[in-house]
Amino acid sequence: MRRAPTAASVIAALAVSVPALAQGKSQQNKNKNQAPGAPPSRNELAAAAPAPAPTGATPLAWIDDASLIAPGTMTFSVSAMRWSGGGTSEVDVPIVDAAFGLAPRLQLAASVPRVVGSPDPAGAAGGVGTSFFSAKVGVYDNPTRAVKAAVAPTLQVLGEGVVASLQPGEGRVRWGLPVSAEISRGAARVYGGGGYFSPGLWFAGAALSGQASERVFVSAGFSRAWRYSSSPGVPMSERDRKEISGGVAYLMTPGITLFGSVGRTVATLIENGAGTSILGGASFAVAAAGR
Repeated sequence: MRRAPTAASVIAALAVSVPALAQGKSQQNKNKNQAPGAPPSRNELAAAAPAPAPTGATPLAWIDDASLIAPGTMTFSVSAMRWSGGGTSEVDVPIVDAAFGLAPRLQLAASVPRVVGSPDPAGAAGGVGTSFFSAKVGVYDNPTRAVKAAVAPTLQVLGEGVVASLQPGEGRVRWGLPVSAEISRGAARVYGGGGYFSPGLWFAGAALSGQASERVFVSAGFSRAWRYSSSPGVPMSERDRKEISGGVAYLMTPGITLFGSVGRTVATLIENGAGTSILGGASFAVAAAGR
């Protein structure tokens, strides 16, 4: 029974995939793509909704590991998140995530959040939020040294809130190419990576996860996302977002895990989604017959 690796990976996903958090000093908003106090549903710098698959973080978050679920295995999670910052707030429920192991070095994944709308025109944009669909490919796996690497071509479909802030000519559908690597020692893992999303968004981060007891797993991470700017006078502080987060997961059974996480942004402007978020949910894993 592969209990420990499963839960350790789940919690790793939680801690580092929290959508926006933190506190930042507000300045005059010079970026036309963001509104003051931009909630996750209106913020292209916010990480994707978490998808706590048993193998670990997913390419749908700004930090990912390089593990894949076994062929024929399916994972499914349902969660809820509340974010607050800049005088506004947002609730996403349900956040639905799923992954399927298609081959020994290939898994498919999707993350689709539902955003509870706000009567405030600048608040949460109700409906289906920004969704992600990916194919994660293992490109290196050295069992002796416990080192792995993966790439995850990803399709991003922007939610209505982000679409409303786009410049003329910018499309709703974008593509991304996250790259990740990990090193594990027993139940402890260090992983991270980075990548690019069209038309000019970059991200990077790292995380650490470990086992606190037989059924409890914890993790912590740091990530950063920033936009490319063609205007030389726009400082990096007005177009980037940094966040730290931590999480815990409790393994109820080999196939059911309860999880929660808290995150907060650091040195981030409210225009770029500074705030705090709390998330909780449950994940389920179903292995193919005979596994």
